[in-house]
Amino acid sequence: MNRRFGPVPDPGIRFAPRPGAYAIIDTGDGVLATFQETPRAELQLPGGGIDPGEATLPALIREIREETGYSITAPRRLGMFHRYTFMPEYGFHAHKLCHIYVARLGRRQSDPIDPGHSAVFLPWDVALTELAVAGDRHFVAMWLRRRGRGHQAGGPL
Repeated sequence: MNRRFGPVPDPGIRFAPRPGAYAIIDTGDGVLATFQETPRAELQLPGGGIDPGEATLPALIREIREETGYSITAPRRLGMFHRYTFMPEYGFHAHKLCHIYVARLGRRQSDPIDPGHSAVFLPWDVALTELAVAGDRHFVAMWLRRRGRGHQAGGPL
């Protein structure tokens, strides 16, 4: 069963399904995050919505490039979580189905394409406390526990 993070959904509100893909981009001493300026200034794992007809991994690669300007290598799925939230930038309530991957940092391809986004390198301890989404923080902690058992940046994920 996949875990839910955040408040219990109000049964009187219709939540539209919103699948998305997000990545813990392991840089060795931290993680590549994205700073989103609007609608709320917050640090997030890079990623976003999967478009209709789009597969999860291509969506992840596209979203990371749009939000950070970087590519990734060796992506591997860690798990997923549910989150119910209002998305003011789209004007609807979403049942977010968040697929979480871990990957290594690739090359910088460009500046971020998405307006209001910038790439930010966070030390692990900062990511554990400052990422805005509780599910993101949970999966970062999970990855750090796995890393401690032999998974290292630059080696097999």
